[in-house]
Amino acid sequence: MGTPAPVGKLDTLVSLCKRRGFIFQSSEIYGGINGFWDYGPLGCELKSNIRQSWWQSMVRLREDVVGLDATIIMHPAAWKASGHLDTFSDPMCTCKSCKKLMRADQTWEMLADNELGASLTELHANGQPDSGRVEGWCNGRGKGLAPGLAAVRNPDAVLAAVGTRLAGTAFRNFVSLLASENPAALVQPCPHCGGELTEPRPFNLMFKTIVGPVEDPANVAYLRPETAQSIFAQFLNVITTSRQSVPFGIAQVGKSFRNEVTPRNFTFRSREFEQMELEFFIRPDEAIELICGRVATLADNPDLSAPQENWGWQVWHKYWVEQRLAWYRRIGLPDASLVQYWQEPKELAHYARACVDIQYAFPFGVQELEGIAARSDFDLTQHQKHSGKTMEVFDEPLKLAAAKLDEAARAAFADKVAAEWAGRGKSADDARAFVAKLFEGRYIPHVIEPSAGVDRLALALLCNAYAEEPVTDDKGKTETRVVLRFSPRIAPVKVAVFPLMKNKPELYAKAREIFGQLQRRWNCFWDESGAIGRRYRRMDEAGTPFCVTIDFQTLEDGTVTLRDRDTMKQERLSVAALKEKLDDSLI
Repeated sequence: MGTPAPVGKLDTLVSLCKRRGFIFQSSEIYGGINGFWDYGPLGCELKSNIRQSWWQSMVRLREDVVGLDATIIMHPAAWKASGHLDTFSDPMCTCKSCKKLMRADQTWEMLADNELGASLTELHANGQPDSGRVEGWCNGRGKGLAPGLAAVRNPDAVLAAVGTRLAGTAFRNFVSLLASENPAALVQPCPHCGGELTEPRPFNLMFKTIVGPVEDPANVAYLRPETAQSIFAQFLNVITTSRQSVPFGIAQVGKSFRNEVTPRNFTFRSREFEQMELEFFIRPDEAIELICGRVATLADNPDLSAPQENWGWQVWHKYWVEQRLAWYRRIGLPDASLVQYWQEPKELAHYARACVDIQYAFPFGVQELEGIAARSDFDLTQHQKHSGKTMEVFDEPLKLAAAKLDEAARAAFADKVAAEWAGRGKSADDARAFVAKLFEGRYIPHVIEPSAGVDRLALALLCNAYAEEPVTDDKGKTETRVVLRFSPRIAPVKVAVFPLMKNKPELYAKAREIFGQLQRRWNCFWDESGAIGRRYRRMDEAGTPFCVTIDFQTLEDGTVTLRDRDTMKQERLSVAALKEKLDDSLI
């Protein structure tokens, strides 16, 4: 058996996805629309299996998480409260030559991926570009690839001005020198034409729409850029009706929309995508200290196998990081392909205490699959402030614990919390007001947020599953087998059923009978055309873990041939034994 390896080139996977019905470009017959993708017969099954596995892991198998399915369009005030209206933007710039708009922080990455970047890299020649080659490029090939580049528009003046500075300089400096009319200023070039870019300016990523028949500013609404805010907005309704108490979580799977200016890397960065988010609400550490006497931190090296009442936010955050990594392993992504990136303090949002990005090594680089953030009480506090509705919960154990303290102990605790808050740059007065609420048994919960993308994960699973290997048939002929080695739990089709021959009524009827039995349990595929070997190859490309062939021996003793996708080994089993084996492998 060959060793599965991530697909080396994205183009190979894109071709397979279209050929086998995983992913198509949206509105392709009209030329397509950038940043939008449709999932075909196999693709929608793959996404469905991802969602179901996530929901089973995060909701069904837990007693402390419930679900929500909220609307895509919310009241615009929710996005004002969350900060999205004011701050949900990317730095954008426009090329002064070709007029294309792009994200300012992605221009070098875009250049590295296109033909212009490849040509400039070759010209750079490891930091020692030949001046004659550079001049020849500017007067020749550069005119087609980079008509806006300063050195292409005016090669004599630019090359004379930079002189020997091109030699021994880093690639970005080399390109910037060629892009600048002023040799004293390094210019960030347009990745499309090499032209000069404008200064970055903010561009809000939310899609606007109009609610109602009148196109009026008062009726402006937005397609949600994330699913999280509806969870916060419905927090009180959920906790009131679900009979849950903190700590507990609310999970949601649904579509989100971001007006990405430069969608790229196949489905990785799209304008319409699907999220799987959990908001897990926890007690503030100060409440835990009152209840338990001490807050458990990571310094205690806690056992993360089961939640404990004395866990502080640090331990809860680490617990969810480990839970999410374990799930990725269960669905087939190996540890070697996953990277944990712990954000530096300067990278964190102002309200976040910690954030870990779980990243995957895609063909186009290591990129984020999921973020697990400790978001403090920021979200619920903002919605309380803007809506006027309290987001506080009443915690009976907290009230009882506080009631046991005398006045001196209460004062000492308040002083301690005020000093800790002041050390983090927060108001001591706010700390004392917060403690007063704690003594009443009330607080706004803090939250740990694991947020993953269905589309990005589907792409990662496709990349990870793709493999090519040489196989030799009985006649000694060698060919390359393309196979998608999905985990059986995630594979779009679980079992393919083949009648050995379709023109033998008794054989055909028996195959249909067995197919019907399996179809009631698993997603199965019926294939009756072509040689058995060719049918196997089709199922290998679809990632189907098992193929069942009904032949003449089936009519004699009731056994079938089961073929394993990964090993290509075959075994004969009774139908009862087949069902038992499939149950063991697919659940």
